[in-house]
Formats: sequence, structure tokens, C-alpha cells
Amino acid sequence: MTRRNPTSTYRLQVTADFDLSAAQDVVDYVRDLGADWLYLSPVLQAEPGSGHGYDVVDHTHVDTERGGDDALRALAEAAHAAGLGVLVDVVPNHVGVATPSVNPWWWSLLEQGQESPVAWAFDIDWAAGDGRVRIPVLDDRLLDAVTLDAGTPDGKPPRLLVGETEYPTAPGTVHDGEDVETVHARQHYEFVHWKRADSELNYRRFFAVNTLAAIRVEEPEVFAASHSVIGSWFRDGLVDGLRIDHPDGLYDPAGYLDDLADLTGGAYTLVEKILEPGELLPSSWPVDGTTGYDALGFIDRVFVDPAGEGPLTALEDRLRGGHVAWQDLTHGTRRGIADGILNSEVRRLARLLVVDPTVQADGAPVSEDRIVDAVAEIVASFEVYRTYLPEGIHHLVEALEVAAESRPDLADVIDRIAPALSDADDAAAIRLQQTSGMVMAKGVEDTAFYRTSRLSSLSEVGGDPSVFSVTLDEFHAAQRERLASWPHAMTTLTTHDTKRSEDTRARIAVLAELGEEWTAAFDRLNALAPLADGVFANLLWQAIVGARPASRERLHAYAEKASREAGDSTTWTEPNEAFEQQMHALVDAAFDDPAVVAELDALDERIDAAGWSNGLGAKILQLTAPGVPDVYQGTEAWDRSLVDPDNRRPVDYTERRHVLASLDGADDDGPDTLPGIDLGAAAKTLVTSRALRLRRDHPELFTRYVPLDATGPAADHVVAFDRGGSVTVATRLPVGLDAVGGWADTLLHVVPVERVDLLTGRRFPADRDLLLDEVLTDFPVALLVPADVVDGAGHDAAEGTASGTSTTSSTSSTSTSTSTSTDDTETDAQAEVEILEGHA
Repeated sequence: MTRRNPTSTYRLQVTADFDLSAAQDVVDYVRDLGADWLYLSPVLQAEPGSGHGYDVVDHTHVDTERGGDDALRALAEAAHAAGLGVLVDVVPNHVGVATPSVNPWWWSLLEQGQESPVAWAFDIDWAAGDGRVRIPVLDDRLLDAVTLDAGTPDGKPPRLLVGETEYPTAPGTVHDGEDVETVHARQHYEFVHWKRADSELNYRRFFAVNTLAAIRVEEPEVFAASHSVIGSWFRDGLVDGLRIDHPDGLYDPAGYLDDLADLTGGAYTLVEKILEPGELLPSSWPVDGTTGYDALGFIDRVFVDPAGEGPLTALEDRLRGGHVAWQDLTHGTRRGIADGILNSEVRRLARLLVVDPTVQADGAPVSEDRIVDAVAEIVASFEVYRTYLPEGIHHLVEALEVAAESRPDLADVIDRIAPALSDADDAAAIRLQQTSGMVMAKGVEDTAFYRTSRLSSLSEVGGDPSVFSVTLDEFHAAQRERLASWPHAMTTLTTHDTKRSEDTRARIAVLAELGEEWTAAFDRLNALAPLADGVFANLLWQAIVGARPASRERLHAYAEKASREAGDSTTWTEPNEAFEQQMHALVDAAFDDPAVVAELDALDERIDAAGWSNGLGAKILQLTAPGVPDVYQGTEAWDRSLVDPDNRRPVDYTERRHVLASLDGADDDGPDTLPGIDLGAAAKTLVTSRALRLRRDHPELFTRYVPLDATGPAADHVVAFDRGGSVTVATRLPVGLDAVGGWADTLLHVVPVERVDLLTGRRFPADRDLLLDEVLTDFPVALLVPADVVDGAGHDAAEGTASGTSTTSSTSSTSTSTSTSTDDTETDAQAEVEILEGHA
């Protein structure tokens, strides 16, 4: 099969309610929107009722609730017939074990223990459980909550039940008249209280999710069994590429990716790898890049006003009662995770070290408790998710040094265990690498992000909130690096995992331009609807403002999840009823208290236009900058979502189709009038569709990356670049732009080529630079192409001039291009353009 690279993707969350047949029904819409590939969430058989698919229970077929094998084949054939590729999300690290009866491997393990033919597929420390795997499903009733089903005369074997969940019994272990305790004692598993999972679990999980058990894909038999259907997708030509979930949990990510490349024939592959600022993806991996969180961070921050850092930091410090550096905050949260919900993993690693002869060789023996303490401190000291020894050894050295400096009482222990942890072949080193990423994810993404509120839009997956903004030079440098190193890596603005969707973040980013004004507004809101935790109150009010007009129900759900994830004033396991009552009263006040509603309405008046500007700006940058842009389902229109499950709500594709059709016009000649920038979906859909179509249909216009300079009183308020013919222009810091009186005579310096804005149809002559006041008359963004691109395509609608009325064409809504490359071809004309741009 010929390898394909996408020019863009469109992510669909496939569920029982939006199954593969429903996905097939939107193939034509995705094509018309301009996306190049469909990008599907996991589709293998998952837990019954799974809303996400990351809890696979059977690798041998496509999920029946999602439509089954035939539905995937029909979808793939329809996509390919429409010229679309197919990218599928796969989950190699773990399987779902919440319902043992539907997972054949887990059922066999529980029934037969270490004698099970698939026992080696799971990552279990049998010795730590005295030969049994611990299942943390009991409440305070302990075994009184378990019942025994003695089976039936027709051959149904006996079962132990916790609630309605069945667990097998080993053959010959149930006799007439025996009680639950006696039968339970003979099993290869041990039911334990759910709280014991924190420190006594003996199977590796996905993070701290007890119902997701890790599997050992490093074993060839496990890889083959768990990837046989995936391999068939490529042999049958159904799937063109894969997205790999959570590679950091794997024993040997590089080895796994090599095996995968052999299986797929080197097909397009992305990894869900979170890169910290300055961290590089291992160049040895046979992949095309990450899923784009690193790109998201740069795009967001170029729209953040650095002037807001001072006043917003001052507010945060006042609410916290003093300044706490981000690294100190996250060290504390990571250490809390290592001592708490992931202590089982820390202790398992320590058990390897305590019996290591090299650790105990010199001096007095080191106790297990001290090794546990040292390991917890080390995993709390990493600045990256994990190392890939021997690659990244410097990150380990730094973590060891930081741990020893912060805990000098453990320095001797750290010195003793450092050699083992630095040896790429040592079992302890491998286990450390699998553990550090878990601690980082839970300690930072799922805890610290909810404990800081300076500018909450910065607390995004893969982001570092201590990096407040980026300069234009830093933004452009990052794009050039992406084009040079990972031209086919994905870029994203919203995913199923983002803490806030792109348009929610775009509105919150405006607060950096308001500074003291936001501080005063927050103080008024906090007085009207007080909350004891000031930092969380700030985060919650920003969420309300950013997601407005989110419903009461959505905001209550967000407040509960965010506060319990933060874990400062309430927790999942021990909810603080008084605090949560006050918190929910705050949410209700946003709807019921006239004074609060008036404050929020006033903020809307200040934020709306700037938020829309930021949203369109971020979208057009992502869609046209280097990389493969993904459009998460529905985000071609405004989407003010919060954290999951809020960002996984169903999309109204009937309305999406109507909006796109109205923009294309009855005769495919564009809309009669330009859409307004308001809560309607049209303006953002216009930007999205025109940018996607241009990238798909004219890859020759996206071969380079040249930053464009502006001069004049508002030069700092534009970010622009030439991709080799296609020029992107976006407004930044729009509140500040208004404050200086608008664009005035600010010029954007470009090569003298006649251009057309695909968004408006407005033409700009070749005899002068671009006056931004003219270019950005209708929208805060522009997408300019050489006039012959439009004229050659025969689009008569694009006949406006810089001083006349304007319309916009649809630009090839039904192309079925199957281009196999992007950002990698260049004509002599484009080369000359780049040279000229560099001297403009």
C-alpha cells in the first residue's frame, strides 16, 4: 500500500450514540469542509457503555456498540472513495478490566492465576501479593459485600459477585455449604478495600485507574495478539495511519514503535507524547511526530499580552497568601501523588532496588522505607514525563541532583540507587521510566493545573503555566523548527483531553490584556459570591467567563470535577460538603444574582470581540502553520467547552452542514454577504473551510515558512507569515490595538504579487505593501493567495478590490485530492518569493 501523509485531519469521537455508520454519514461533510483525513477515536471492543474507547477488552474485533468490523470497513471505503484517508487511535498500554466477564484475557488470569496461558500478558508482581493479584473493589463492608453464586446443574460454573460484577472461581475451589470467605481464600485473586490500591496494588495500571490494567506489548506474543486486527486493517487497505495512545507507559517505546512500523509497512504514525518546553521528541523513533500539544502552547501564548503577567501574578499571590513558584508547586503535587494514589508503583520500584546487590553492596543495608522515600522524591523531581535511556540521560541526572538537593537526608540513598536507575538495561531503570510519566501526568495535569489560576488558559496539556507568553520571534522560530524537523507532526487546538477548548481559552486570554481591570472585577464577584478558596475561586470565575454562556448544569459539573482534582479544599474520596455547597452557590449566582449577572454581562462587553478575534486568529495560525492541523469535532464552529466530559458532547452536524452550504452558496460561488462575527458559527466555519481547502488543494503554496514584518504604530498587533505563496495574517492583542487607535497606517511587508483574500474575495494590487487597515477591514484575520490561484480556478466571485465591496468564493469544496505530501514541494517561483520575503 502506498504511504500517504495527511494535509489535515478531522477528529471524530466514535461512540454507541455516534457510531461508525454515523461517522460514514458525515464523510461528505468532512470532505466539503476541506479536511484530508478522518481521525477516529479507538474502535476496538471496549467496556460495555464506554464513552471513549480507551478501555479495550477484546483486540480481536471492532466494538459492536460502535458498529463492528463491517461498519469500519464501510466507513473506510466511503472515506477513500471521497478522497479521505483514515487515521485510527490505538491503545497499546492497557486494557479495561472493570467487567472481567467481557475481557477474555483478564477472566483467564483471574480464573487460573499464574497458570493462565495469558498470565504473562499482564504486568503483575505476584510475589508482592503472595501469588494472588489484588483487586481493589471492596468498600467498608469488605467480604460481606461479596456473594457466591454456586452455579447451575447445567454446567454454569460458580462465581463470586461484587454487586453485579462477576468474578470466576478456579476449578475445584467451590464445595457445597462453603461460605464466601472460604471460597475467596482459594482464588488466584484477592478482593481488597479500594483504598489499599494506593499503596498495595500489585498490577501496573494506566495512571491510577484501577479498572485499566497494563499489558506487556514488549512480549512478541502479546504484541501479535493485541495487534492482529490492526495489522489486518493495513493489509486490507482500510486504514492509512495510527495515533498511539500513551507511549510513555510502555516498557520500550522505541522497540514497540519499530514493531509497529514493521506491522504497518511504515505507515503514518503519531504518538501522544507530551513534550515539556525545550524537550525534543526522540529522533530515533519511526514516527511522524506528536499529536500537537506542543504546537498548541505556542499558538495560545502568541495571543497573550505579556503586560498582564504582573497584575495577574499579583492577584494570584494575594489570593494564595504569598508567592509560590510553579516548580515548587508542582514538586509538591507530584510528591503528593507519589506518596498517594501512585504509591503502589513507587513501592514496586523500590522492591527491585532493595534486593539489588549493587545497592546494598557498600556500607550498612538501606531499608526499604528509605528507598521508597528516595524513589518518591526522584520521580517528583523530573522536569519531563520520562526518559528513554540512554536517550535523555541528562534529564535523569538532573532529577537525581534536584532530589538530593531538596532532601539532603536522602542523598546517600540516592547515590546508592543512582547506578541502577541509570542503567538502561536494569529492571529498576525501566520501571522508573514507566512510573515517572504517571506521576507527572497526575501531579501536574490533574492536580497542579487546578491549583493555579493566574491565567487559567495557560494550564493546558503539554503546557507550562510559568511560561506566560511568547514573542513573535519565539513563535516564528518554533514554526521554522517544526517545518525543518517534524513537518508531518499534528498540530491541535482542542482534543478530547484538553482542559478547556480553544474558544474558551481564547476568551480567557483576553484577561491578560485587562490586568487590573480583571482583578477589580474578580474582587467584586468574589464579594458577591464568596468562596473560601480564593485561588480556586479565581479559576472558577475564569471558567465561567471563558465558557459563557455555558449552562448551569455544565458549570456545576465542571466546578465539582475541578475542585476535587485540585484537592485543596475538597477531594474525590472525602468531599468537603460545606465547601462544595458554597462553590455550587457561586455557580448558581452566575445565573440568579442580578448583581453577579450584571458584572458578567459587563465583562462580556469587554471580552466578546477580543475573544472572537483571538479565536479566529488561533484557528487560522494552526490551520496554515507547519504541521498537519487537526480539527476536533465541531470546532470548525465556536466551541466554549471545559474539561471532559464537557468537551465530548455530541455535535449537531445538520446545523454544521447548513452553515457550510450557506457559505458556499447555491452555485458554489460563496455567500451573498460576509458572515458577521457573533455567536453564530459562520465566521469561524468560513475561516476553517477556506484554510483546510487551500492546504488540501494547493500544497505547493505551503512549502516554506517566512515570517513577515510589519511597520507602523500597531506593528506589534499582527502575526503574519508566508508559507510559500499562501500568506496568513492574524490580529493579536486586540484590546491593545483598540487602545492605540486601530491599525492606522501600519503596513505588512510582502513580495509585490497581486493577492486575493480567500475569506472576503478582496483583491490587493502588487504595486505596494499591504495596509492592514484595508486587509483586516471585515475580519481580524486574512488568508491571502496569489490572484492567479483564484483566477485559474475559475472563481468569478472573488472580484472585490482593496477599496471596493467584497465577496468570497468557496474554493474547491468538493476536491478529492489524494496528495501524498505536504510542506515538501517547491517551485522556482516560490523559492524566489522566499528570497524576496526575507528582504522585504
